[in-house]
Amino acid sequence: MTFKSFSLDQRIVDAIITAGYTTPTPIQYRSIPKILEGRDVMGLAQTGTGKTGAFTIPILQRLLLGPQRQLRALILAPTRELAEQIHLTSLGLGKHTSLRSIAIYGGVSKNSQISRLLNGVNIAIACPGRLLDLVGDDHIDLSHIEILVLDEADRMCDMGFLPDIRRIIKLLPPKRQTLCFAATMPEDIRRLTHKILKNPVRIQVGQISPIKSVTHTLYPVPNTLKKSLLFAILEQTSTGRVLIFTRTKYRARNLARDLVKRGYRAEALQGNMSQNKRQRAIDGFRGKKYDILVATDVASRGIDVLDISHVINYDIPDSTDTYTHRIGRTGRANKTGEAFTFASSEDTQIVLEIEQTIGEPIERRTLQGFKYGNFVPEKQFQRKYSKQKRSTLSRRRVQKRRNRTRSKKVHTSD
Repeated sequence: MTFKSFSLDQRIVDAIITAGYTTPTPIQYRSIPKILEGRDVMGLAQTGTGKTGAFTIPILQRLLLGPQRQLRALILAPTRELAEQIHLTSLGLGKHTSLRSIAIYGGVSKNSQISRLLNGVNIAIACPGRLLDLVGDDHIDLSHIEILVLDEADRMCDMGFLPDIRRIIKLLPPKRQTLCFAATMPEDIRRLTHKILKNPVRIQVGQISPIKSVTHTLYPVPNTLKKSLLFAILEQTSTGRVLIFTRTKYRARNLARDLVKRGYRAEALQGNMSQNKRQRAIDGFRGKKYDILVATDVASRGIDVLDISHVINYDIPDSTDTYTHRIGRTGRANKTGEAFTFASSEDTQIVLEIEQTIGEPIERRTLQGFKYGNFVPEKQFQRKYSKQKRSTLSRRRVQKRRNRTRSKKVHTSD
């Protein structure tokens, strides 16, 4: 199957080819026809599987018909980085048309956004907070919205945006097409989509778990040795670009600084930075000015860089969903990637939960020649893990049987 099989406008097809896309991903070839039919869609797919293109392409196709200087599509995103990424995608795929889009988010002046809105746009990609600010000041008109997209809906739930989303939905015309895309399906999002989607098509591609093109490795290490171990791994490992996740802004900033002192081309990305600095960091990473980006979870979504070879969890994430989204930054677009996770003995429970999510134990690895001192990596997790391993593996086998049974029953084309 090719994109031409969707009977798209030739201008969009030309832009798709220019962007380097050859064949639709599974979420794209299953979603695009249903969206073009006007159906509401609940799309579930792993991070990095092409969800942005799955809704952007049919939106552009639909908007070619009708008023050309009217805001008719609204895409809600949880972070500035993701909003900007979707905006760039819409610009690229719509570059041969007269359609206009705008990214709306906080941390920058409203004036330029207001000016763009006055000049007329067709698509708004917005973070909920800034969008409501503009609505409150009568700078944006949502009365003509035909298509609403909730992108990374699970992340918006995690970040506490549900009240804002409900307020925004009340401002939209009741007669519209609604699309919801996510990598996971928490209960809050399940209830919300049940209310706002009308006779939706549910499209799920694969299991909601980390993508299979990523290998997982666990490095047992005490907190006091993390930095030394990281430096040693970077010296011994052949890497492309590396994305390192830390739990705090302070640690991200200091770790990036220490990497620069050691001669690495590194930069930090964390919430205390202005939007301009954050964008420069992302652009520098994407444009190969930096080889290493040290980030808090503000960057776990919205970084569309295809050749990240390694994701390193300097601090282990606090949930399996966060783990999934972090490592989804590597192994993208049919490439392989590696995920390294540093963990100490107090991280045993979350390690087990991650293993249950990915469906297999994570390889424990020690770094040859690294001085661990009195710390014995081989003994970490071993005792607690052995007690829980049988029940974990048993639950995993039961879940696999359920998934096989469910996959036979689910029809996504009804």
